[in-house]
Amino acid sequence: MSVLSKINQIGLLNWIPDKQYLQIKYRLKMNKKLNLDNPQTYNEKLQWLKLYDRNPIYSKLVDKYEVREIIKKKIGEEYLIPLLGVYEKFNQINFESLPNQFVIKTTHDCGGIVICKDKSEFNQQEARKKIEHHLRKNYYYMHREWPYKNVKPRIIIEKYMVDESGTELKDYKFFCFDGEPKLMFVATDRGVDTRFNFYDMNFKKMNLQQHYKNSNKEIDKPKNFDTMIRIAKKLSENLPHIRVDLYDVNGHIYFGELTLYHFSGLEKFDPEEYDLILGKELKLPEKRGKC
Repeated sequence: MSVLSKINQIGLLNWIPDKQYLQIKYRLKMNKKLNLDNPQTYNEKLQWLKLYDRNPIYSKLVDKYEVREIIKKKIGEEYLIPLLGVYEKFNQINFESLPNQFVIKTTHDCGGIVICKDKSEFNQQEARKKIEHHLRKNYYYMHREWPYKNVKPRIIIEKYMVDESGTELKDYKFFCFDGEPKLMFVATDRGVDTRFNFYDMNFKKMNLQQHYKNSNKEIDKPKNFDTMIRIAKKLSENLPHIRVDLYDVNGHIYFGELTLYHFSGLEKFDPEEYDLILGKELKLPEKRGKC
């Protein structure tokens, strides 16, 4: 975690206006000046979108509870991971009524997740500590992703699921621009030794890395890959850019989440040219909303 992030966790930088904050953070993370007047790269354009594309629907898209209703209406309830409960406080959870395995998530931020694989070994106090810490945070202030600013902090508990590996869920993440998926990556070994492998829309592996190393595992093209693409198109229609995350559980596709600002636009690509390549795909809309 950067010094800036550590300081901001305790709210000392909340007073800095969004534009100035992003200019500072971009300089520190990317080692170059942020061009907001004529942004060209993908990462620059994500900063522009944070400031100038303030569509009210975005706050529902990033809310892990509210987005479920949107998914239900757009593609159907069968694509939702079964919900076991929704709560405003940790002490409202009745753990005796839960199955042996489950996943706890906070609805308003990133990283507020606790996985229970065996209730007999589940540390409830550690889970409480982590979840209550996340409930107190306003994620907006970390990277000035304004859709999170007014999301109501809540807890959801979902069914625990694994794919054909029997040990994890591979995450299929599609970069969509105006309703068209252009590339994607598969995230594996999450929480252990996370790896990303990037692919084009024919599932041909690309020579591309970002933040995490590539996996040496051979990942087969999902049999329902074309259906995944259709779902990604449907969920990203009428949006300048969004990342659509899906899971494949033994041939059944499940919705993961929608991400408006991949890595918050603060991670370099290797090779660096992909920052510009993806930037050309992202067509900025007219400014809307107050910055």
